[in-house]
Amino acid sequence: MASSLISLSLLRPLPSLFSPKSLSHPHLLLRGLPRHAVAARAKNNNSGTDPADRLIAAACYLYPFLDGVQYGRYVLAQFPAFQVLLQPLLPAIRLFRSSPLNGFLLFLTLYFVVVRRPSAFSHYVRFNTMQAIVLDVLLIFPDLLERTFNLREGLGFELLQSVDSTVFLFLLVSLVYGSTSCLLGHVPRLPIVAEAAERQVM
Repeated sequence: MASSLISLSLLRPLPSLFSPKSLSHPHLLLRGLPRHAVAARAKNNNSGTDPADRLIAAACYLYPFLDGVQYGRYVLAQFPAFQVLLQPLLPAIRLFRSSPLNGFLLFLTLYFVVVRRPSAFSHYVRFNTMQAIVLDVLLIFPDLLERTFNLREGLGFELLQSVDSTVFLFLLVSLVYGSTSCLLGHVPRLPIVAEAAERQVM
């Protein structure tokens, strides 16, 4: 009796998930899939990102790093190996630092020319650009800390060194992770800034 019930269950028609309507509209199939499966499918689709979009998105992560490279002065003094790693970026650092207006002009360009123009740039480029912008905006906080206290010695100065070094290392990791992910066609999600960037490019 049990075997006959199993046989009947196997002969039942497939669920409506695979109805002709759903087959003609593939996006409807995602409604019946678990969330992790949908996320995996979306991640795989990013592998088809245009190479030009990948390069533009990867280059945008240079912006917050160039704007905050001064926070690495203590790390670079204690660990000269970092200076060797940054040698290829020296021309870009000098160009960025050649005028105090360069950072502000680059911010305006990235936000109004890239992020706010969905007709000209893909969502992939705009999201990564917005992540870089939000990361740069967060540099206001360590800058205010330095300007407010202006510590030169004692425990406060050691704390300031730790904060600056942490900021620099986070910017460096974000540059490497963000740029590498973009070049591979993946979507990097930086902690703290990813959700804010998503709200701006919806």
